[in-house]
Amino acid sequence: MKIEDLYKIITERVNTKKKNSYTNELLKSGSKKIAQKFGEETSELIIDFLKGSKKRTTEEAVDVIYHLLVLLKSKKISMNDIHKELDKRK
Repeated sequence: MKIEDLYKIITERVNTKKKNSYTNELLKSGSKKIAQKFGEETSELIIDFLKGSKKRTTEEAVDVIYHLLVLLKSKKISMNDIHKELDKRK
C-alpha cells in the first residue's frame, strides 16, 4: 500500500463516518489527543530505532505515518498540499 492509499482510507472513514473506526474516534477526540498520540508513536519509533529490531522499527514507523496522516487530515491538509510543498523543496 502507498501512503496516498492510506490517506484515502482515512478520508473514506471520515466521509462515511464508519462506526467502530479508530480514525473517527481519534479525530472526534480533538487536536490535543491527536498530537498526544502522534508524540507517543514518535517516541516509540525513536526507542525502537535505537534499541529495537528492524521489524519493530518498521512497525513503529508505520504507526507514525498513520498518525501523521490523521494529524494532517484533522488540519484539512491534503496529500496534494504535501506534494506541492515537497516540489518547492527540490
